[in-house]
Formats: sequence, structure tokens, C-alpha cells
Amino acid sequence: MSKKTVAVLFGGQSSEHDVSCVSATTIISNIDRDYYDVIMVGITKDGRWLKTDNIEDITSGKWRDGKVSMILSPDNSHKGFITIEDGRVEVVSVDVVFPALHGLYGEDGTVQGILELAGIPYVGCGVVASAVSMDKLFTKIIVDSLENIRQAKYVAIRRCELNDMDSAVAKVEGALPYPVFIKPSNAGSSKGVSKASDREQLVAGLKEAALHDEKILVEETIVGRELECAVLGGESPKASGVGEILAAESADFYDFDAKYNNAESKTDVNPELPEGIEEEIRRAATDIFKAVDGFGLSRVDFFLEKDTNEVVFNEINTLPGFTAISMYPMLWGAKGIDKPELISRLLELAHIREINL
Repeated sequence: MSKKTVAVLFGGQSSEHDVSCVSATTIISNIDRDYYDVIMVGITKDGRWLKTDNIEDITSGKWRDGKVSMILSPDNSHKGFITIEDGRVEVVSVDVVFPALHGLYGEDGTVQGILELAGIPYVGCGVVASAVSMDKLFTKIIVDSLENIRQAKYVAIRRCELNDMDSAVAKVEGALPYPVFIKPSNAGSSKGVSKASDREQLVAGLKEAALHDEKILVEETIVGRELECAVLGGESPKASGVGEILAAESADFYDFDAKYNNAESKTDVNPELPEGIEEEIRRAATDIFKAVDGFGLSRVDFFLEKDTNEVVFNEINTLPGFTAISMYPMLWGAKGIDKPELISRLLELAHIREINL
């Protein structure tokens, strides 16, 4: 049997560029080389697409000095990349793409749209699911339509509304009590997220969030445990068990720094939960995944409210991390699906989507 060629995309122009590089090394290391040849394509922060030949260059960052340009061709007849090296141009076809990209310009439907035009199968959610799930406001609007799934109360603010800051603040204060969380609607890994306990902090948080996106989400604070569930599959997706985020005591909330830079932050893939809560979360995770038209994989995040033990939906991530501390592969590992098998299943699902299109 001839091997297929998979191109792994990593890096990207989002704030999660470095995390994506780490995810890619995990994915590349666990692809079954008996079935796949691997092409590694890194996207620099300024948007250059470059070929690299080994994982060591990804780890060291040397790949950013690469000389071979890799242009993903939207021409359906190419089914791959146009390479440019020393003035020589060549078409390199691939069978499937694994976009190991987190955040904007990777997880938000942009790359997925190019791959659709190119007619190349790819891992993960499609254009619509990627776009609406990346946008926290649109995700909330969709989840509002589902029965029996609670989410935090929220207020949407446009960047232009900050020109009249007093009015924007009044809009929030009229709907939500302090403390509140402020989030860019489109941003990954808690970038630009802050907590405000008073008007001064709210103003600062709105300004910070506006640096990351035009739409800003202000949410009520939910005090409780942070729980996550992994979803895998196509038309009949399956949910993993439930994992818990144990943020460091020094972290006010599980922000980017607490997630990736604080060694005290922990994860538990088998937390003790009240009776019935795990099944409720697993059911809600698959319902939300289907509601956004998910396909392949997603991680769905919840709170378990402290005072009521109610499950509260937080957000969905359509290309969750694959680092050593990432919950998605850990949750499936706890169910007996190790990283090589998990990645093989994701690549198989990519080909199933191709058949269904």
C-alpha cells in the first residue's frame, strides 16, 4: 500500500504562535510513518509560509530562517503547495492537511476556507464551525438556542462604543454586577482576558480587549470549578471523560500565563464530581459540538458553579492544544486512546469528510 502525504501546518499569525509550534511537534512525532509521509510547513508571525525538514528546527525556532516558500494553492488541480526555492517553482501535492494552528488565522475558518477551495481534506472543523466557535459572541448566540444548557450572562460591546466610555460602562453596569470578566470575542488562550472588580478595572479591561478584537464580551463571574470535555468524531461524535483545571493559587483565573507559564497549574483527568455531573457535561459537550456544526475534534469548557453545583458552559475550542499539558489528548489517553491512535483517527476523519462533500 502506498503511503499518503500529510502536511502539518504550525506557527501562524495569532497570539498562540508559540503554543502551535509545540503542538505541532507532538502531532508530527505521533503520526504513523508506516501510513504517512510528513511535510512540515511553518507560518511565521508576519505571514510567511516556510518548509522545514525536521522537528528539531521547530523546537529551536530555526525553521523561521527557512529559504523554501510554501504557498498553499487554491487551484483545485494542484491539490497542494507551490514551492519556491532559489527561483525554481514546483507543485507538491498532498493527500491531507493537519492545521495545528490555534487562534486567529488558523482556527477561525480562514485556512479551512483555502483548503476547501483547494479540494484538500483536512483535520478538524469546517469553515462555519471554526468561525462561529472562534467568535465567543456568536458561540453564545448559538448556545442560547439550546435547551437545558446554561451559560454565563453577558453583554456585547463593540470597539467603536468605547469612544463614549461612560455609555459603554453604563451598559455593562446596568446588566451585570461586579466582578465581571472581559474577553475579546475573537482571541485564543485567554489573550486579552481580564477581571474587573470596579469601574476603573472595567475601563482598563475594555481597552485591553479592544486591542485584540473589534467585538468585546463582558460576562458575569461564575465561581466554581473549571471542567473540560473532549469531543471526537463526525456525524456521531463521542465525548471523553471530564477533566479539571486546577489553576495555581497565585493565579486569579486561568489566563494565558497560568496555563502555559506557571508550573503550579495542574490538570486532573479523573476528578471527583457530584453524581450525574459527568454525564451532564458529556451530553452538553456533544450537543454544543453538533449545534456549531463541529467535525473531527473540539474541547468544550464548563464551570461547575460552587453554590449550586450547576453546569455552566464557558467556550468551545475547535483546535485544542496538543502540548504535553494539553487536556484534549490527556482526556483521550485516560480512555485508552494514546496520541498515535488519536492522530490516526483524526486523519481518518479528514478523509471521511472528503467522501461526504
